[in-house]
Amino acid sequence: MSENDNQKTVDVDAAFLKSRRGIIKVAEMGTLFVAFVCFAVASTPKYLTATLLEFLITLLLLLLYLLKLNKRITFLFWPIVDVFNSVFAAIYFLVLSLMALISSSVTGALVGGAVSLISAGLLFVDSYTLFRNITFNKPRNETQNQSNE
Repeated sequence: MSENDNQKTVDVDAAFLKSRRGIIKVAEMGTLFVAFVCFAVASTPKYLTATLLEFLITLLLLLLYLLKLNKRITFLFWPIVDVFNSVFAAIYFLVLSLMALISSSVTGALVGGAVSLISAGLLFVDSYTLFRNITFNKPRNETQNQSNE
């Protein structure tokens, strides 16, 4: 057995980062990180935890698609997992950001609330984009032809 037989290669989908979904994921991570820093500066742990958790989930989903692990781990339908995460996170961050904007007078929490509102918008766009591309019991070409008409 040679060394090449024991090594498994990991494919990197660099085109994903340039796609609409990849750009949205990176933008989500950027806004979530900025919101996290703002909430950390304002010492607001109730907002800090949710922001960090969603940042990590988005990072894991980004790595899943970037490393093409969604093609290797097939026991879950990853686009549906991603849609559910995006929808619930968007609603949660909409509420969280409004609470931060209404109830806080600390500048860091206010900026974090505003950036979280942008994150919620990006999460809504992500869920809409994903849901539009998911096909249910139809070949991909048939669904694309119907949407073009």
